[in-house]
Amino acid sequence: YQQNPKTYAIVKQLLAEGNAGELQKYFGSRMEFGTAGLRAAMGAGISHMNDLTIIQTTQGFCRYLEKNFSDLKKRGVVIGFDARAHLSSGGSSKRFARLAANTFISQGIPVYLFSDIIPTPFVPYTVTHLKLCAGIMVTASHNPKQDNGYKVYWENGAQIISPHDKGISQAIEENQEPWPQAWDDKLIDSSPLLHDPYAMVNKEYFKDIQKQCFYRNINKETNLKFVHTSVHGVGHKFVQLAFKAFDLSPPFAVPEQKDPDPDFPTVKYPNPEEGKGVLTLSFALAEKDGARIILANDPDADRLAVAEKQDSGEWKVFSGNELGALLGWWIFTCWKNNSRDTRAIKDVYMLSSTVSSKILRAIALKEGFHFEETLTGFKWMGNRAKQLMDQGKAVLFAFEEAIGYMCCPAVLDKDGVSAAVITAEMASFLATRNLSLSQQLKAVYDEYGFHITKASYFICHDPKVIQQLFDNLRNFDGKNTYPKSCGRFKVSGIRDLTTGYDSSQPDQKAILPTSKSSQMITFTFANGGVATMRTSGTEPKIKYYSELCAPPGNSDVEQLKKELDELVNALEKHFFQPEKNKLQRKTE
Repeated sequence: YQQNPKTYAIVKQLLAEGNAGELQKYFGSRMEFGTAGLRAAMGAGISHMNDLTIIQTTQGFCRYLEKNFSDLKKRGVVIGFDARAHLSSGGSSKRFARLAANTFISQGIPVYLFSDIIPTPFVPYTVTHLKLCAGIMVTASHNPKQDNGYKVYWENGAQIISPHDKGISQAIEENQEPWPQAWDDKLIDSSPLLHDPYAMVNKEYFKDIQKQCFYRNINKETNLKFVHTSVHGVGHKFVQLAFKAFDLSPPFAVPEQKDPDPDFPTVKYPNPEEGKGVLTLSFALAEKDGARIILANDPDADRLAVAEKQDSGEWKVFSGNELGALLGWWIFTCWKNNSRDTRAIKDVYMLSSTVSSKILRAIALKEGFHFEETLTGFKWMGNRAKQLMDQGKAVLFAFEEAIGYMCCPAVLDKDGVSAAVITAEMASFLATRNLSLSQQLKAVYDEYGFHITKASYFICHDPKVIQQLFDNLRNFDGKNTYPKSCGRFKVSGIRDLTTGYDSSQPDQKAILPTSKSSQMITFTFANGGVATMRTSGTEPKIKYYSELCAPPGNSDVEQLKKELDELVNALEKHFFQPEKNKLQRKTE
C-alpha cells in the first residue's frame, strides 16, 4: 500500500531493474539524527528526506518531548518551513512541516505552524516568545537544491546539544511504525490545536529588533543606497520589513533572485559564503542603481554576506571574521554610548566559536568586558548565551566565521535579518563621518591589533583517509606525539578536542567539551599564529582555519599576510599532504 505514489514509483522501478546498488543506497542506512537534526537529499528510502522519514522522526521527537515535559499539551511546539521542494519525490518543506504538525496534533499537542515561509531565526524567536517546549524548522539552509533538513530547538530557544540528539535518535528507532492517520495532514486544518503565529511574530519580532536601533534620525536622512539579495530564498520580505522598522529606505532587491525558487536557477550553489559567484547579479544591480553596499542572505536568511564598493571601483566582499569585527565594535560602541542598560561592564559578554577570529577577545581585553570562546556552531553559542542571560549577564553579540551573527538577544541563534539591518545602520552612521566599512575595519584593527585570517577546505569522500590523516597528526614522530613544527614554523601548543588533550593546561586536559565523533585539532605557533583543522558535520570536507594576531601598533599588514600565507602553505604541505591523501582542493 503506497502513501506517496512518487517515492513508491522510484522504488518499484529500481526493483524492476534489479538495481541492488541503488536500493542499498536508499535503504542501507537510516539518516543519522544529530545535534543539527537531519540534513539529507529528498527522495525515496530511509536514507533520504521524505514523507515517511519525516513522520518517523517527528514521532520519535514527540515521544522524547512527552518524556521531558509534563506540560507539553499546555505549551506546545512551533514549526516553520522554507521554500524548498523536490518534484520527482513530491517532497517539500511545507509538506514536511504539515506532516510534522499532524503528528503532534494527533497526540493532543498544540502546534504553532507558520502559514507561510519564514526565516529560520523566527522559529527560535517563537519558542522564546511564546515559552514553548520546542521548535522545528524544515530547511537545508544553503545546501544544494536537492537537499532538505529538519532543525530542532529546545525550550531555551537554542539548538539542541547532546544528550538530546542521542535521546531523540533512540526514540525515532523505537517509533518507526507510522501512527494511524499519520499521512492525513488535512486533519490539522480543522483542529483547534492548530495555531498560526505568522501575524504575531511579524509584529513582535520587528518590535524587538528595534531595541538595537540607535540612530533613527541618521537612518531617515541617509543617502547611502543598499542592494539586497535573498538568493531565491525566504529573506526578501523580511529584510524589507526590517529596514522599515529602522526607518531606512528599502534596499534595492535583485529582481531575478528576490522570489523564492527551489531550483535556485541563477547560482551554482545558493551559498553566499562561496563569494563573488553568488553576488554577480547584485554587483550589476548596484552599479546600475549607484548602491555602494550589498547585503546577501542565504536561502533561509540566517546568514549574511556583505560587500562594499571601494574607491578603486573594485568590490570587497567581507569575510565572516571581518564583518564579525565590525559588528562587534559597533554593537559594543552602541551599548557604551546609548544603552539604557544599567549593568556594569563586568556583566557584559561577547562570544565566538573556536574557529572564528579572536578579534572580540582583543576588543574585550582593552574595553573591559568578557569574551568567551565556544565550540564550533551556533548551538553552543546559543546555549551558552542563555546560561549567561539566566545569570543576569548581558550577551551583546556572538558570531562565527561562517557568516553567522547573533546581534539581538531575542534570537539565540544566527539571524541574517537583524544582522542585515544593523549593518545598514552602522554603514549609514559611518557615512556621516565620511568613513566606509573598509576604513572602519582598518580603524578597528589599528586600535585592537591586526587579526588576519585565512580559511579553506579539502574535499575527501573516504572516511578512512580522513581518520588516517588525523591519526598521523597524533602519532607524528612516533606513538602519541604531535608535530613539534610545521615546515619552518615552531608549534608552541596543541589542543585536541577529539581526545580532550590540551598542552597549555596544567593537567593537560581541555576545558571545552570534547567529541570523539568529530575530528578537531588546534595548533598554536610561536609566531602568534593559530590553525585549526576539523571535519565538517554536514559535508565531506576537512576544513582549516588560520589566524595571525598582532598586538596593536604592528601595522605592517602586507608582512603579516605574507607570513600567514607561508604558514598556510606549510600546513597544507606537511599536515594535509593533499597529493599523498588524494584530497580535492576547494575550487574557486
